Amino acid sequence: MHDELQDWKSYLLFIEDEMAFIQRLLDSYVFEPRTPKLFERSENFKQHFNSSKQDRKSLSESIKMHENGLGGIFECVQDECDAHYYDKHQNLKDKVTDYIKSYIKLKKEVYNYAGAVLKKKKPLS
Repeated sequence: MHDELQDWKSYLLFIEDEMAFIQRLLDSYVFEPRTPKLFERSENFKQHFNSSKQDRKSLSESIKMHENGLGGIFECVQDECDAHYYDKHQNLKDKVTDYIKSYIKLKKEVYNYAGAVLKKKKPLS
């Protein structure tokens, strides 16, 4: 379980760095939309990214708390106690998996949007 927690923390740190890059990309002047519809999409992405950031922070805290509580598994003398830790771990694993899937979907939408906006920009001569 400990190794899996370390992997999750690593993924979430990578996502944090990637989000910072994407946020700067969306805020850059290159993506200043020329039409209200594109502006609305851009703002919508920014809102979804802010929500995703909050979800990531909450998930990181849950991972930290779970990791801190793992020491108690060695003090368990009953199988029920062990099962409790494994159930909590599986529940957290499901949340991490769902978050990563959701983040990848959001990232794909942003990249598709960015690609469409960049195609409309004419290169400098």
